[in-house]
Amino acid sequence: MNYRTLEEEIKVLELGLPPKKDDGFIGGNLDPEEASLILLPVPWEATVSFGEGTAKAPDNIRIASHQLDVENFHYKKPYSVGISMLESNKSIEKLSQKARKKAISVIEALENNKSDKKSLKFVNEASELVNTFVYEESLKLLLKDKFVAVVGGDHSVPLGLIKALNDTQNDEFGILHVDAHHDLREAYEGFKYSHASIFYNVLNECNHVSRLVQIGIRDYSSEEAKRMEDLGKKGACLYDSLMQSELASGKSLEDVFSFYIEKLPKNVYLSIDIDGLEPLNCPNTGTPVPGGLRFAELEHLIFMIVKSGKKIIGFDLCEVGTSNDGFDENVGARVLYQLCGALLASQGKIKFN
Repeated sequence: MNYRTLEEEIKVLELGLPPKKDDGFIGGNLDPEEASLILLPVPWEATVSFGEGTAKAPDNIRIASHQLDVENFHYKKPYSVGISMLESNKSIEKLSQKARKKAISVIEALENNKSDKKSLKFVNEASELVNTFVYEESLKLLLKDKFVAVVGGDHSVPLGLIKALNDTQNDEFGILHVDAHHDLREAYEGFKYSHASIFYNVLNECNHVSRLVQIGIRDYSSEEAKRMEDLGKKGACLYDSLMQSELASGKSLEDVFSFYIEKLPKNVYLSIDIDGLEPLNCPNTGTPVPGGLRFAELEHLIFMIVKSGKKIIGFDLCEVGTSNDGFDENVGARVLYQLCGALLASQGKIKFN
């Protein structure tokens, strides 16, 4: 690929010329060495429980982002300090396809009161390989003083980035997690690194994570509800039903969200599962659930983090589905650009309104 310098990148993006299909995020082709923020695509979906297609999301989001105009109301010229999306790792993509077939075999065996230990072992070992890949790639970039974000793939994939941040941060950090699900199950369906277990694993493997705040949750098990309750002051959850009730009673969005934002420490990691939004915005995500945040509500929540003076140290966007008309990817690209702007603004790299 013929990379551009940051100066060249800014000129091209501000001309607004139609990008080529192979161009990067928002039509850029910035040399990663000159970027402030690196987007790490992880095309992995071995353990998804229902719909498939999120492994294709990183490339689909990249292509969909070519129709974005690069100015933003809240964040002043995010592209001007350099955003670079790396190429998807084809080995991870191939491993995902193989592991997905094995995972289906495991799930089908469970449905028939049987077990497939050989396939389960393969999936768990493959998942560990992916975690190691994401950890090592993230660590390498963090040590170069880059900001790093993961673009999934299913929601198991950010573990490596969160562990890399855990191992490079001197201070504690909190996680703001937007989702329809708690993702606090232990080894769901036998898969140790299931998409439904991401925050169970984070809390057990990342000692610098001091607080888990979840918003939009509306589909969960008794195991997960108990686990959130047991977190005590280390956890907080704005269930979707409570959010809708408070909004209906006349509370402002600011009032509803502020209570939970205040529970976060100075440094914050954002984990956004697209199914935290209303299914209207993500109809082809793997496990859509009625209810959830409107796009503008998610946008405002993210902006409130920035306005609060907290620093966003990294983020992930996961579970974006594949659609024939490109709508899911279109929404995903816009959420991703909002997240990029928010991180860069919170870190003082760009100005915000």
